[in-house]
Amino acid sequence: MFLHGIFPPITTPFYPDGNLYLKKLEHNVERYSKTPIAGIVLLGSNGEAILLSDQERREVLKTARETAAAHKVLIAGTAMESAIETLRLTEYAAELGYDAALIRTPHFYRKQMQPANMLAFYRTVADRSPLPVLIYNIPSFTAYDLPAELVIELAEHPNIIGLKESSGDVEKVRRMVEGTRHIKRTATVTEGFEAVTPRMLKAAGAGVVSEIQGQGGELVQVAAGTAKPSSSAVSVVAGIKTRQKEVGFQVLVGAAQKLEPSLQAGAVGGILAFADMAPTACYEIYAAWKEGDIEMARLKQEHIAKAAQRIGGELGIPGVKYGVDFNGYYGGPVRLPLLPLTADLKAEVEGLLADMRN
Repeated sequence: MFLHGIFPPITTPFYPDGNLYLKKLEHNVERYSKTPIAGIVLLGSNGEAILLSDQERREVLKTARETAAAHKVLIAGTAMESAIETLRLTEYAAELGYDAALIRTPHFYRKQMQPANMLAFYRTVADRSPLPVLIYNIPSFTAYDLPAELVIELAEHPNIIGLKESSGDVEKVRRMVEGTRHIKRTATVTEGFEAVTPRMLKAAGAGVVSEIQGQGGELVQVAAGTAKPSSSAVSVVAGIKTRQKEVGFQVLVGAAQKLEPSLQAGAVGGILAFADMAPTACYEIYAAWKEGDIEMARLKQEHIAKAAQRIGGELGIPGVKYGVDFNGYYGGPVRLPLLPLTADLKAEVEGLLADMRN
């Protein structure tokens, strides 16, 4: 599966009384679908997933799946502390049609989270998961930092297709990219090199969907339709002109303030809290880098660095939700034990976002 680009890990809207506000979730997903992002992540850290009941998680996944544009990659955060509960939520996401599962490192029994535990956990989940798996390392929340060497070992599993690395350590990104460079995988993409997934083919009217899911979640060619490919390198699948692209093991980063240097280190994109409030500003960094305009990418990076560090890195989810509100989406209240921003902090966020593209 092709995971290059910018993915906002969107917030979960609540009514003032704390209940899910699914209509506002629909509003946000519809609006994100119109931006140049590559896809949307549900139930990540910024989605307050750890504060939701199992039923609420399922309602969020179902609502977003029914609302999102067909051409955007959908990633479900399905992490629980146990492998069996992680698999249950992953299976539900697969039933809905999600494209991949983002699975945070277990961490509550931190002293026992040794390499053998992590290897067993991720391999067991990846063996049984109906969706391709993205590892999720977020030490600022879990107080556990998955070692680069362990990621490199896990990357050998055919159903573990990538990693969200949120430590902010650019050199670690470089080590993981170098250490997994030998892994050769391909993904089906459009002629314009955008992702193509089984769900997208089904939405496009694929007659045969049982043949398109290959090992590790990649697509394999099925019978072509009546349209003619534009070149010998292009196949027509369910009416969509597609080609194969080598992707290997894909590293995405979670620190927007370090997106450009991470891309230079070999990352292929980012799952960025700052993209919740300023998706276009984040995309412009990625687009400039992709086009080889490194100077422009650095200028765009400098433009968001302070705001991204302060809001996402320091103020956290209350700051992100207020930033989302400020830029025209619906952020709304957080759930206890989180508290809303004070008036002074809200004014600070407004100042930081005053000229951000959303």
